[in-house]
Parts: sequence; C-alpha cells; structure tokens
Amino acid sequence: MSTIEDDYTKLDQDTLVEYVKYLEKKVRELEQQVIRLKQEAAYYKQELEKMMAPPLIEATVLDVLPDGRVIVRSSTGPNLVVTVNDNIDRSKLKPGASVAINQRGSTIIEVLPDREDPYVKAMEVIEKPQVKYSDIGGLEEQIREIRETIELPLLKPELFQKIGIEPPKGVLLYGPPGTGKTLLAKAVAGETNSTFIRVVASEFVQKFIGEGARIVREVFELARRKAPSIIFIDEIDAIAAKRIDVGTSGEREVQRTLMQLLAEMDGFDPLGNVKIIAATNRIDILDPAILRPGRFDRIIYVPLPDEKGRYEIFMIHTRKMNLAKDVSLSQLAKITEGFSGADIKAACVEAGYNAIRNGRDVVTMKDFLDAVEKIRARKASSETEMQLPRDVRTML
Repeated sequence: MSTIEDDYTKLDQDTLVEYVKYLEKKVRELEQQVIRLKQEAAYYKQELEKMMAPPLIEATVLDVLPDGRVIVRSSTGPNLVVTVNDNIDRSKLKPGASVAINQRGSTIIEVLPDREDPYVKAMEVIEKPQVKYSDIGGLEEQIREIRETIELPLLKPELFQKIGIEPPKGVLLYGPPGTGKTLLAKAVAGETNSTFIRVVASEFVQKFIGEGARIVREVFELARRKAPSIIFIDEIDAIAAKRIDVGTSGEREVQRTLMQLLAEMDGFDPLGNVKIIAATNRIDILDPAILRPGRFDRIIYVPLPDEKGRYEIFMIHTRKMNLAKDVSLSQLAKITEGFSGADIKAACVEAGYNAIRNGRDVVTMKDFLDAVEKIRARKASSETEMQLPRDVRTML
C-alpha cells in the first residue's frame, strides 16, 4: 500500500499551490465574518443593556453649592441636592440647565442639550404673514400709531436714542370684534423682517400647576433668541382679567400665569428687539396692573369703520371679484352702517355665493343687497340672543 506522502507526490505541484491559496482566502473571509459577528453581538448587548437600564429623570439646575453638589428641581416634583458624575463638564452646570439624574435621584449623569418646548415651538410663524398695510381699510390713524410704536423702534432704534425718549414696550389693541385688530398685528409682521410669534392667551392656561407660567417664560425666551421678533397675544383678557381675592384653584393658576407675564414684560428693554402686541374685545375687565405705564404704554382703540373706511374695505375685498357695472361700492358703504370689517368681508363672500346659485359668473348689485340684508339679520339675531338670560341661551 502507498503512503499518504506518496499520494501527495503524485499530485501536480500547481494544483497544490492553488488549493493552498483557496484555503487562505477562506480563512480571511471567516476571520472577517468573526469580526462582524462580534461587532453585532456587542451592539445587541449594548441595546439590551439600554432596555434593561432604569430610566433617567429630567431635572433643572437651580444652584451649585460651594462643596460641588448641585440643587436641582426634579420633573417629578421635589427639589433635590445631588452629586455630580466625574465625567460631567462642570462649566455647563449653570442655573436653568437641563440635566438627567439617575433613578435614585442622587447623581447627575449627563447635561442635556438645550431644547424648545414643542408646544411653544409650534407658536412660531416661520413665514411672514402675507398681509400688508394696503390690505387694511379705514384704519389710517391706527396704522400710523402702530408703525411708530412697533415698526420704527425695530428698524431705526438710533432715532429714539438721539431724541432721548423710550418707545413703548408693548401695544394693546382694543375694540369691537371683527374691526381688524389681528389684521393689524399680521400687517406689522408682514411689513418687517421680524419673527412673528402668535399665541391665543387661553393657550397659556394649562391643567398642571406652574405649566402656564413656564410656557409664558419659554415664549419670551424664544422671542429673545429669535430677535428681532414680535409677540402677538390674542384675546389677552383670557388671562389678564381683574384679579379676585377668593377663587378656585384654576383661577389661582390663571393669576400665577398673569404674574409671570407681568414679570416678563417688566424685564424688557424698551429699545430691545422684542415687541409685544396684545388684542382684546373687553378692555373694561383687564387688570389695571397690565395697563400701567411700562407694560402696555400705548393703547390703541380700533373702532368700527366709518363710511369712508367701509368704502375702502369694500374696495379691498372686491378687487378680485368679477363685478357687474351696476355695483356701487359707495352706496354699499352708506347702507352698511354698524358693519365691522369682518361683516363686510362676509357680505362680499355671500354676494359671490348668490351669483353662483343663480348660475352667473358676474356679481350684481342685487347680490350685494341681498347679502347685506342677510348679514344684518344675522347680526340682529346674535345681538338679541346675547341679551337673553344665560339659561335661555343654553336652551336655544
């Protein structure tokens, strides 16, 4: 019998070389596969540890003690005195910074990056409103005042410094519903390059204690970061009504929110790049504290439009409409006394619907007259209903 060595000697030398190369290639491939599998095993082990690890608690730094410990306000409620992990950069531990503490609440594990509350971030209007002063009719005096108090200090602050006067920090617009208060605020944002932050005051009222005041604080911080900016608070009477001594816990929370708003307004520099515009239909119920000089220095009344103003508003809302030759805007302005700008816009829309119902693509004077009568009847019905007792209105 021949030995193994004898068999190998019978093989071709080239075949042996090729076979060795093949084996070396397979070894390299297997080594790479082993490395890849080890990496995957390490990744899944890390993910498993994350899932098994207890959650961290978010907290806010209040103060740093001389011995190196930190006082934090935990998101779960109480204030805590905690130690700091050795890997933490202590220069970042400043009052107001967000940190993560372990489940036992005894050690700061990491400093969290700055973030904006999603609720507050949603209030920011990135794109400027497409409203210009030319879109507002009958409010020439109000436009002049708001340009002097909001637009001019933002664009030319040096004028006020040379003259030696301080422009108002904020402007309060008041008047009947539908007269153009919100439209004025949108026009200011549309005419300037300022960030426009719009919030309805009722959005400040939250379910949990302290949440409303926190949102007010974060809105003003957002405005400072995005300066030049304009904060527009619509329906401010929702949180700025006169304070009472006795009330429910909800009313006390509204008062805390109002006090935070007053504190934020007091901290503003009149020549700063943040301006406040507020609007209300009920100035008679506002707290005197918010009306005193230093907060809303300029108070602008936005009245119902006169005949000239109504004509201008009709011109604005009909400039894209296909009107018949018999349409007289001056006559419409005369017969719509007591109409607000919103009422006139509704009348124009209703006139357009009248033409569509009759199968026409041209709006006639009769369409407008019918629309005006319909809006007038709706206004009269609404006013009559508001005069009824509350329990009767509920039944209706």
